[in-house]
Amino acid sequence: MAFQDKILKCKECGQDFVFTAGEQEFYAEKGFENEPARCRECRGNRRRGREGGDSAQREMFEAVCAECGKNTLVPFKPRNDRPIYCRDCFIAKKNQE
Repeated sequence: MAFQDKILKCKECGQDFVFTAGEQEFYAEKGFENEPARCRECRGNRRRGREGGDSAQREMFEAVCAECGKNTLVPFKPRNDRPIYCRDCFIAKKNQE
């Protein structure tokens, strides 16, 4: 099936955007049934908002790294049942696995 570029209207900002033939082919390969409702910029803004992209909105908690002993901030309330690692130690441990 040959796809052709389509002009869609973003439901977030109201601007027209192009749903390219390549994007349509990708959607079809993945089995997506709905066309995108938002332009690329609005999708990105929405995704960043969901992922806590604005660190001012996310509550951070102080903790001490179980590996190196440095003070660190984590995006969850620490409990005593699991070790907490600073970013550097977390990445080092993750790479060892």
